[in-house]
Amino acid sequence: MTSANRRRIIAEDPTWSLEQVPFLSKLCLQAIMKNIEGKPLYKELSRSEQNFIQEKLTLHVPLKVTAKLIPDGVYWQRRSKELWDNCDVSYHGQSWKRLFFERFLEKLIEAFLPGETELKTILEMLPLCKDYVKRLNIEELLLPIRPQEEDEATSIHEEETKPTLDRFNFNFLLEKLINLQELYLVYRIKRCGMNYKKEMFQMTQGDCKTLAQAVASCKTLKVLHLHQSNVGDAQCRLLVKHLLNHPSLTELDFSYNYIEDRGARAIGKLLSRSKLRTLTLYCNKIQEHGARAIAHALSRTSTLEELNLGVNRVGDEGGQAIAKALLTNSSLKTLNLSANDVAERTAVSLADVLVHNRTLRSINLFHGQLGVNGGNALRKAMSKNSTVIKFVLDLTDMEEDDIGFIQDVVWANEERALSQKQ
Repeated sequence: MTSANRRRIIAEDPTWSLEQVPFLSKLCLQAIMKNIEGKPLYKELSRSEQNFIQEKLTLHVPLKVTAKLIPDGVYWQRRSKELWDNCDVSYHGQSWKRLFFERFLEKLIEAFLPGETELKTILEMLPLCKDYVKRLNIEELLLPIRPQEEDEATSIHEEETKPTLDRFNFNFLLEKLINLQELYLVYRIKRCGMNYKKEMFQMTQGDCKTLAQAVASCKTLKVLHLHQSNVGDAQCRLLVKHLLNHPSLTELDFSYNYIEDRGARAIGKLLSRSKLRTLTLYCNKIQEHGARAIAHALSRTSTLEELNLGVNRVGDEGGQAIAKALLTNSSLKTLNLSANDVAERTAVSLADVLVHNRTLRSINLFHGQLGVNGGNALRKAMSKNSTVIKFVLDLTDMEEDDIGFIQDVVWANEERALSQKQ
C-alpha cells in the first residue's frame, strides 16, 4: 500500500499523541494514591513503586494515615519544606520524618494557650509521633490570657496575692514520648512588644513542679537544657530533687538563670549521685560556698567530663576549691572559670594540678586577676604538661611572655594529639 492510500485517524484533541498515554502501572499507582486512606497498600509495592508514591503523594493526606504507613524519605522532606523554610536535617539524625514530627510537635506546644487551646490537639498527635520524637527545642511557652479589665483594675495588694499563671504542663507529655532523649526549654514569650511584663520571662513554682515530675517520668532523657527562665534556688532545688535518681541523664544546662549557693549545693549533691558528663551553669550567681559544694562533689565523681561555671561569682576561694578538687578527679576534660574574679591562689592551685593531671584538655580563665605570680606558676606547670590543648588567658594580668610560652606549649600539645589520631 502506497503512502497516498494509507488511512489517517485525526484525533478530536489535536494535542493528543501516543506518547501521552500513561502506562497501566502508573494509572494503578495513581489509583492507589487517590484511595490511600481507604486502602493503604504502600508496603505491598516494590521499591521503585514506593519511590514513585514518595515523590507524588499529595501532602494533604491526614497524618493519621501517613505516620505509620510512609517511612522516612522524600515524602517527609516535601512535607517539611512545605511548612518551614529552614530545615536542617542534621539536627534530627538525618531523618526527614523525625524532623517533621519533632518540629510539628514543637510548634503545637509553642502555640498552646492554657485555658484556650484544647488539650486533645496534642493528645491526638502523641500516638502518631511518639516513635519518632527524640529531641524537642521549645523556644517559647505562652501564658494564660487574663481579662484586660481585671488586669487594669488589679491593685498592688491583689498583684501580690493573685494566683500564679502556669504555662504548658509537660507532665502528661514526656512520659508518653518513649524515645525522647534531648529537651531544650525557655520559659518566655518571644514577641511581647510593648506589653512586657516580668512574668513573661520566668517559670512559676507550678511550672517548676510539673516540669520536675515530667522529667523524672521520662526515663530515656539524656540532655536537659533550661535557659533564660529566671530559675532561682528554690526552683533549682526542686528540679534537682526529682533528678537525683534519674537513670539516663548525662547533660544538664541551667545557663542564664539566677541560681545561687543553695541551688549550687543541691547540684553538688546531684553530681555525687548521678552519671552527669556535662554540667553547665554559665551566667548565674554562684559564689564561694556554692563553688565549694560543687568542688566537694567533683573530688568524688568519676563521670563528669565538662564543667562550665563561667560568669558567676565564685571568687578566688571558690576557684581554688575547684582546682584542688582536680587533684583527685580523673575524669574532667573541660573547665570554664571565666569572669569569676579568680586570682593568684586559683592559678597556683591549678598549676599543682597541671603538673600531674593527664585528663584536662581545655581550661578557660578569661578575665581572671591571676597576676605575675599566678602566671609564673602556670608557666612552670605547663612546661611539664603534654595534654592541655586549649588555654584561654585573655585579660588575666599575666605577663605577655608567660602567656606566649603557655600558648606555644598548647599548640605543640595540639599538634601531637592530632598526629596520634592519624
